[in-house]
Amino acid sequence: QVQLVESGGGLVQAGGSLRLSCAASESIFNLYTVGWYRQAPGKQREMVAIINGGGGTNYAESVKGRFTISRDNAKKTVYLQMNSLKSEDTAVYYCNTFPAPIMNWGQGTQVTVSS
Repeated sequence: QVQLVESGGGLVQAGGSLRLSCAASESIFNLYTVGWYRQAPGKQREMVAIINGGGGTNYAESVKGRFTISRDNAKKTVYLQMNSLKSEDTAVYYCNTFPAPIMNWGQGTQVTVSS
């Protein structure tokens, strides 16, 4: 089973930036469309950004223009650059395949935005 490890979260003020990383244990990860998901307290997990094997991307409306997803296949890693953070971005962020999350979920990384 592919293991996913998310990192890079933290506490940041509104308007600040963070860069999240999702590192996979196996190179087969590079073949999949991968998404960053987030789950805020009391809410369902939602997709925020996806990137396919060719580098094509798509974003949830709530993060368009602020978040950028990218991948480095040599490192088996997908990144999420988050700029102009808002308090509503506070959540635990996870990565997994998209549209069906078929890999084991990692522990996620907490992002907290203070207003």
